[in-house]
Amino acid sequence: MNLLLTFLFFIIPTFSFSQSNEISQVSNANYASLIMYHRFGDSRYPSTNIKKEQFMQHINELLKPKYNVISIEKAILAINNVELIKDRSVVITIDDAYSSVYKYAWPIFKKHNLPFTLFVSTDVIDNKTPGYMNWEQIRTLRDHGVVIGSQTKSHPHMFKLTKEKIIEELSISNKRFIDEIGSAPKFFAYPYGEYNLEVIKQVKLHGFVAAFGQHSGVAHKSLGMYELPRFAMNEKYGDMDRFLLAVNALPMPIADLSPLSPVISINPPSYGFTLSENIEPKNAIRCFANNGLKADTKRLGKNRIEIRLNGPFSKGRGRINCTMAGSDNRWRWLGRQFIVN
Repeated sequence: MNLLLTFLFFIIPTFSFSQSNEISQVSNANYASLIMYHRFGDSRYPSTNIKKEQFMQHINELLKPKYNVISIEKAILAINNVELIKDRSVVITIDDAYSSVYKYAWPIFKKHNLPFTLFVSTDVIDNKTPGYMNWEQIRTLRDHGVVIGSQTKSHPHMFKLTKEKIIEELSISNKRFIDEIGSAPKFFAYPYGEYNLEVIKQVKLHGFVAAFGQHSGVAHKSLGMYELPRFAMNEKYGDMDRFLLAVNALPMPIADLSPLSPVISINPPSYGFTLSENIEPKNAIRCFANNGLKADTKRLGKNRIEIRLNGPFSKGRGRINCTMAGSDNRWRWLGRQFIVN
């Protein structure tokens, strides 16, 4: 067990959230569905907001015995095959530390004893920006067992930064976290879900155990510990049908992903991956792209999947999601975000 995983293994028992919502299933899973929120009950920003009634529907579903809402540390240990967890394990994450987290979401999580992780960019907190939490509130959450993660200093488009600027964003924010909450975070969320290979390298070098994007899918080790997916929830994509699909999803273990970097120079990309031998049966796989594009999906041999689009992504962020029928009417899910600069 490496030093970072040893750190996680020994700190997990100190958190104040109990696991009273867990049920007596066999702990044999090494994957988890991560849910991502931003704002709560703030309809001015529908693309990053979840309506209060949608949020309460999510909470009521997660309180059912078949789900296992766990801390991000337990999920990472399971993904690394250190300590397995139950099927239908769910991790709740929140980005940006908007004030509605503290005013509305936090009392509900606390009432129902549900652990979550809050990713914070330090500049908006230091600058006392209206609409965001403050350091005292963040310390209160920390003291109640909430995991505080990093989203850099200024929440930039990191793939556009020089190596020196990436280091500055990570090192200065880590120092601010040490000053304000006593330690540097071990978990990182890429602002806007954007990164390239240099960003991943620097995130590793700055001591983070794992990093998370904004592409959908079930977190599993085959995806790499620094490109883990999350299901984003907002007004448009937070309905119960999609939420149920996300929290009941199964992983799609892969290898030989191409291209390796999500920042693409060839548009549309020649996208492909190899399915794990452990996926049985090899059901039909279907892939979908945004921007109104059609994805032609071909299986080469038994396990190789190649996807070609009928046109280029628009400038900005493009996505391809692939699904495959799994057991018990559940779906395997693999998402990938591409960046067109």
